[in-house]
Amino acid sequence: MDFTGKQKEGMIPLSELNSLGKAAKSAAQKLAVLDTNTKNTALLAMADALVDNADFIISENTKDLNGGRASGMSESLLDRLALSIERIAAMADGIRQIVALPDPIGEVLHMTKRPNGLKIGKVRVPLGVIAIIYEARPNVTADAAALCLKAGNAVILRGGKEAINSNAAIESVMMSAAIAAGMPDGCMSLVKDTTRESATALMRMNEYVDVIIPRGGAGLIRAVVENATVPAIETGTGNCHIYVDKHADLAMAAEIVINAKTSRPSVCNAAEKLLVHKDIADKFLPEILPQLASAGVEIRGGECVRAIYPSVTPVTDDDWKCEYLDLVIAVRIVENFDTAIAHINEHGSKHSEAIVTRDYASSQKFLDEVDAAAVYVNASTRFTDGFEFGFGAEIGISTQKMHARGPMGLNELTTVKYVVYGSGQVR
Repeated sequence: MDFTGKQKEGMIPLSELNSLGKAAKSAAQKLAVLDTNTKNTALLAMADALVDNADFIISENTKDLNGGRASGMSESLLDRLALSIERIAAMADGIRQIVALPDPIGEVLHMTKRPNGLKIGKVRVPLGVIAIIYEARPNVTADAAALCLKAGNAVILRGGKEAINSNAAIESVMMSAAIAAGMPDGCMSLVKDTTRESATALMRMNEYVDVIIPRGGAGLIRAVVENATVPAIETGTGNCHIYVDKHADLAMAAEIVINAKTSRPSVCNAAEKLLVHKDIADKFLPEILPQLASAGVEIRGGECVRAIYPSVTPVTDDDWKCEYLDLVIAVRIVENFDTAIAHINEHGSKHSEAIVTRDYASSQKFLDEVDAAAVYVNASTRFTDGFEFGFGAEIGISTQKMHARGPMGLNELTTVKYVVYGSGQVR
């Protein structure tokens, strides 16, 4: 992209992005000192507006769904894109959960008094202007806006072309409600140009944007990390594993595997890999693999797995690091516990990993040694979610280790400021 003033055909004028940035920066200054009651009142109005305008939002979403089907979008991605009365109600409920949470802004994290009499405090403050680039998930528009606003941040949203009508409808409904309830103009905005150039320009708006967060597939996340000059919080892909230990309750293991793989295969907390201890493979695989197959899951595995269940598709080396986001799972029989942990730490994406076991020592070793944002014992990976963790909605699942890790709620959308009280001290 050319940043010298020339412009590619069809590209959003940089002046438009700059206008959004200026408005957001101005709004962020007002949001930083906005009282909790005004923010909560506005958020409740936004939640009600989503429900009240559900028919309009669904009609716009239908345009996107029709376009997706015409372009050959997979069923799993269509599921991510689809909205319904129930899903819109869930979006509104997520916002109401955020309202019920404590306002993090102004929280004093600690206060100390130095020998010279200075009182030094550490206080939570907003990040400022947050830009979020995401793909075919229109619910992100509502989740991200609500979280950012509650934490005192302005937000610039840039969704994918697949969901542009849905995103525009949600943004317009929520923005109108927010402004009417006392939020400043520019507190939330949507970049309606969905070209690659608009995304790249947003990644480099250091003058106006304080933090950029990608939420989507590996390609989007890599593009942001590699091209952004604005500081980025990397949300990761979900190559999640379930390891069934030799001490596992096999009935429990089967229920967890089926849930983690099939309840919603298009999301990042769905299980993509199944590791089974060799001592129970002959008993467990003949039980679980037919269940997965009957649920429409394509099973991939090596020779040992195919010897037990011949209809398995041969696995390739590329499979082990792949996030399918579909009804596909790769299965491996592992020699022992340490082999399972080594496999996960080598191939996992540091998102969510689970062990099924009745052995306390094994569970604790798994928790200690597996490197991931969320690690489970005897539970589905599908719980890695801001709503399920009690954060209300979430901005994404961070798999990095700087500033934020795991589901990003209100606290992760703040930074700190040191406040220093003196009585004339000089150095």
